[in-house]
Amino acid sequence: MSGQGTCFEDPALEAKKKDSVYHQVKEFLDKGETVAVATIVSAKGSTPREVGAKMVVTAWGEILGTIGGGCGEADVKREAIEVIRTRKPRMVRVDLLDDISSDSPAVCGGIMNIFVDPWWEERDREPAAKE
Repeated sequence: MSGQGTCFEDPALEAKKKDSVYHQVKEFLDKGETVAVATIVSAKGSTPREVGAKMVVTAWGEILGTIGGGCGEADVKREAIEVIRTRKPRMVRVDLLDDISSDSPAVCGGIMNIFVDPWWEERDREPAAKE
């Protein structure tokens, strides 16, 4: 039996860690890739995901995680690729208030604000920009 302070290896836990989004992001960063992390920072009305939901986008458009799918997610993906290119974060507003008569599956009735932040390996080592 393991006591306090005793370390043990759990193969199932190790496999879970390797499948986690953060492990995958670390692998991209270790290869020198830049990714964009999109996080829902505010939501009003009915939205497919809650504040704090994250989606990671690679430079070639691969997505890890979700902020809700559909047209809004596609808009954020396009913005994320631009964030990766410029390495400048930005806020993206996703309006899910389409006309009810449009029969669009995007009609949730809410608005989400999503912060899209570029991540790259050397970022923490770069000196802060002087304003």
